[in-house]
Amino acid sequence: MTASPGTISRLLINWREGDQNALNELMPLVYQELHRLARNYVRRQGRGQTLQTTELINESYLRLADHKDMRWQNRSHFYAVAAQAMRRILIDRARAHFADKRGGHAVKVSLDEGATLADERAKELLALDEALIDLEKLDERKSRIVELRYFGGLSVDETAEALGVSPVTVMREWRSAKGWLLRALS
Repeated sequence: MTASPGTISRLLINWREGDQNALNELMPLVYQELHRLARNYVRRQGRGQTLQTTELINESYLRLADHKDMRWQNRSHFYAVAAQAMRRILIDRARAHFADKRGGHAVKVSLDEGATLADERAKELLALDEALIDLEKLDERKSRIVELRYFGGLSVDETAEALGVSPVTVMREWRSAKGWLLRALS
C-alpha cells in the first residue's frame, strides 16, 4: 500500500491534533518503509542478531504510538524519528545483553559461534553509539546524518529532506562524519 507524501503528512498532523483514527490509517501506509528501515538495522547487526525485523518494527511502533504530543512536521520527520527509535531499541538490547553477561538472568554454559558474533556486534554497536554521542556534542547535524544514513538506511535526498538541508550538505557532512567516526573508533 503506497500513499503520497502529502497524505502521510496530513495523517501525521491529524494524529498530532488528537485524531486517533489517523494513527490507524497511517500505520498501513508507512509499514513498508518502516520494514525497510528495520531490515537495514537488523542486516547491519549481522549474524548472531536475535532481534527479528518484525519485532523491531513492533517495538518501534509502540514507541512511536507513545509520541502523542510529538509535533510531526512531515513524513520525513516521522521516518527520522522512527529510525532513531529503532536505534535506541538496538542499543537498549545491546546494553541488556552485556548486563546479562555481568551476572544477569542466566548462566551461559557453552560458547558457540553465534554467541561470539552477537557479543562482537553488540560491542561494536555500543562503541558506535558512544562515538555518535561524542560526535553529537561536537556537531549535532553530523551525528543525525550518520544516524539517518547508517542506521536508518535513508538516501542522501531523504536525509536532506528530514534535516532541511541540501543533498550536497548531507554528502559533505556524511564524508566528514565517517572520517571522524573512523578515527574515534580506532
